[in-house]
Amino acid sequence: MVKQLWLSILLLFLLTACGYKPSAQFAKKVLGERIYTKVDVSLANPENAVLTKDGLNRALQTRLKTIVTRKSDADSMIAVRYENIRFIPLQYDKNGYVVHYQVVMRLHFTFEKGEHHEEHSIVGRYEFPISPTAIIAYDLQLKAIEKSATKALDQFITHISAKGYFVE
Repeated sequence: MVKQLWLSILLLFLLTACGYKPSAQFAKKVLGERIYTKVDVSLANPENAVLTKDGLNRALQTRLKTIVTRKSDADSMIAVRYENIRFIPLQYDKNGYVVHYQVVMRLHFTFEKGEHHEEHSIVGRYEFPISPTAIIAYDLQLKAIEKSATKALDQFITHISAKGYFVE
């Protein structure tokens, strides 16, 4: 019992004394507190822009605790543009029907803060199963696009976090 108490105290001391900071702190240092988001609408799939903007706003608010605001009030701006979306069959059943797909979505991110401007193209991937004789249902397609966009957004936020770490 006493050993466990000392071990817990030692572990607590090591974690608090090592200077650990969550990556969200580094990302906030680069992004600022208030962020304006813009997603270009694809005429072929306008729903994708709505899903991506919602995902971006949700990721910024939940992961980084930032405020998504109007352009005039923002510290920085993140713009997202679709470069391409593909559905790739990954697995077939014994009858030749596709039973597993992967959506591959390339998004182009533009980040601006004051005079600083950078651009990145990031690929988000998401794999999902479907029933053997079905076509990709519209709802399933939208969910897959939203998930792959969220994965691309996570990669972008990770990049920004790493940049904030090196700035410090």
